[in-house]
Amino acid sequence: MRRTDSATRIAFAAVATLSFAGAAAAASCEGLAGKTFGDASITAATSVTPPFSVMSVDPPAPVAVNAPFCRVQGVLKPSADSDIKFEVWLPPATAWNGKYQGVGNGGFAGSLIYGSMVWALEAGYAVSGADTGHSGGSLDSAWALGHPEKIKDFGWRAIHETASASKAIVEAYYEKAPTHSYFSGCSDGGREALLEAQRFPKDYDGIVAGAPANAWTKLMSAAMWDEQAMVAEPGGWLSPEKLSTVSKVAVAACHGENGVIGDPGKCGFDPSSLLCKGGPSDACLTAPELTTLRKIYSGPQDAAGKSTFPGFTPGGEAGPSAWSLWITGAEPKRGEGSLIYIFGTGFFGNMVYDKPDWDFKSLDIAKGLADANAKTGEALNATQTDLSAFKAAGGKLLQYHGWNDSAIPPVNSINYYESVGAKMGGLDSIQSFYRLFMAPGMEHCGGGPGPSAVGGVFGPPSPSRDPAHDVVSALAHWVEDGAAPTEITATQYRDNDPAKGVAAQRAWRAYPAVAP
Repeated sequence: MRRTDSATRIAFAAVATLSFAGAAAAASCEGLAGKTFGDASITAATSVTPPFSVMSVDPPAPVAVNAPFCRVQGVLKPSADSDIKFEVWLPPATAWNGKYQGVGNGGFAGSLIYGSMVWALEAGYAVSGADTGHSGGSLDSAWALGHPEKIKDFGWRAIHETASASKAIVEAYYEKAPTHSYFSGCSDGGREALLEAQRFPKDYDGIVAGAPANAWTKLMSAAMWDEQAMVAEPGGWLSPEKLSTVSKVAVAACHGENGVIGDPGKCGFDPSSLLCKGGPSDACLTAPELTTLRKIYSGPQDAAGKSTFPGFTPGGEAGPSAWSLWITGAEPKRGEGSLIYIFGTGFFGNMVYDKPDWDFKSLDIAKGLADANAKTGEALNATQTDLSAFKAAGGKLLQYHGWNDSAIPPVNSINYYESVGAKMGGLDSIQSFYRLFMAPGMEHCGGGPGPSAVGGVFGPPSPSRDPAHDVVSALAHWVEDGAAPTEITATQYRDNDPAKGVAAQRAWRAYPAVAP
């Protein structure tokens, strides 16, 4: 649940409640029930007045909604095997800012991100979200087995269809189309964001893409590379205690401050100094552990030793949401149980090889990537570099990625950004519509030792909604006022609790500039 200024929220609720008392919207909320919009059928439409909460699936927790709205629930069936659940939340006409926002997903999706929908609703947006065609937790991929149409829905179709249906519903309710449409997502939602810019350049006027999993098949293959690294020889697993040592040495070697490396990409950290000279201890690495570390840093390589996907950068190894959660696992099971193990084995088992008990240990990484591309690349990858249609439509794209990300290598965002520049005439030529911000000390979509609150999906709330501190506000300012963002100020709260106030702030600068 995100926090807004209490006075603003109370004023919003008061005005909005009065508008529900009269005929604020051109169409009644309940009157939308039973209507169809293309492939979308409205199953329920309910006027909601606080106090109200809705149960989030992932994580399972109630999410409070402090503003009245018309809750529209529907289903999209673009194919015979499609069953895409979606919702559109419509603020009263007097509280509507005239705009629409789509909210992205995470992991394998399976549910709506209600907390981020609340954040948008309380800013006055008509907002929508979708489960992308299946119900369940974000780590669950069993739904994909034997369902190629559902993989398409998850990959690209649900987000596009939801945008089209939602804008039609908005127009039907208010009797006018939204003046501007925006999309915000992180992780898989960042992949969805880039996919929208690439394949459906007119769906949204502005797009926020956080830590995108856009090179999906390469990312999943890289996950298996990392897991294989820990089982290649006995003793290769990296414990949380060893990772803490690695992180401290890396930060010191890269001249970091307060546990944060400003630009890990330029550090060139050599972990060889960590090799145990005497007996093994938590203060050093054994030879097998050092080999594992080097492989995770390097990322997958082909037979000639050439990188096929970036590895993870130094400095972000330690912490409860770092490598032990995402890559290595907290217990000595050689990575099994880590999140990328679950994602990677689920992807290959249920989407590529149709074999739920598939074993990653024998996978040839190059062949696995080729098989994944052949089976799912068209549906899942968002790697097209020609964004000329999005640019021509007037679209603006704001991307950000944390340097301490342990789920998706941060250099992947730089590589994609630079590849778009190479395709479209150089970095200077894309700055007019596309900007990338690299975030020192930020983990996956938020958190970490560095300031990370910018109002994005999954991340902590920004302290205010102004363009200097909030990514969607910065995007809207760019689209509507022509003010391209050069800096975004991220915030860190005391004890990671917004209620306790601001502990630190740091400006992110548009790449290739480096955060101060």
